[in-house]
Amino acid sequence: MTNTTSTTVELDELLASARELSLAGRWERALRLLDATTCDTAGDRARLALAAAEVALQSDWFGGTDLTAGRAEQAEKESSGADWDLAFVRLRHTYFRLLRSEGALRLGPEGKDPEALAGLRRDAHDLRENAPDEVRRGWASMYLGLIADNLFAERTAAPAHYETALGAGESGGDDLLVREALRHLGDHDHDAGDHEGALERWRRATALGARAGMVPGVLTQQLLLAVLARDTGDEAGATALAREIARWAGAIGADPVHAQAAGFLAGADPTAPPQESGS
Repeated sequence: MTNTTSTTVELDELLASARELSLAGRWERALRLLDATTCDTAGDRARLALAAAEVALQSDWFGGTDLTAGRAEQAEKESSGADWDLAFVRLRHTYFRLLRSEGALRLGPEGKDPEALAGLRRDAHDLRENAPDEVRRGWASMYLGLIADNLFAERTAAPAHYETALGAGESGGDDLLVREALRHLGDHDHDAGDHEGALERWRRATALGARAGMVPGVLTQQLLLAVLARDTGDEAGATALAREIARWAGAIGADPVHAQAAGFLAGADPTAPPQESGS
């Protein structure tokens, strides 16, 4: 049991509520809920701090904040030792920092520290090998694919990792992992000119994100559907959808998503891949 300022609630329920608030884009509310909670045991305090770090990461990714480093440091202090989930938060945060610079997406290895890139890949391998269950192993595989795809520009190496992640998510019942794998497999379908395959994967990914209550993620997924509309000649449909995405993203404070939608309306392609490594 966990004591709040006014009542006692089950910690599992409180953490689940904070997670759902975070998925919905209510990052400040989720953090206030976690910060207002006190726990009696060291183990519960560690879980609370980890949850706050995970919310901060969502806020940084979709809301353009800069909260994860401090929250991860606090979670490290509360942790009693090696913690796979906390190490995964740090991996994702490092990936995020290497992927974006000054608020802009920078795909590929150009201008990035080769040692930092190699270290991140090693960490992802270690997390995959030491994962405590199949779903977590799938998440590590997912990030091995993202690292190959978006940081090393090794486009041909990434889909096998995504397929592994997809299988783990499907067998383990993790909708968000399935969504993530479908999103990026669809990206490869799209690049190969398979619009029907991309549409099938992206529609399913959109529905899974909606079922999980992932509001900013649904918006980014709908932007991919706008890309397909443009690619198939429906510019009016693409524009109408992107305008609504921009409106929604602005309303919930998802500034990076809003910027992507605005860029799309100005003619940018958010799916443009980095140049293949060595080319």
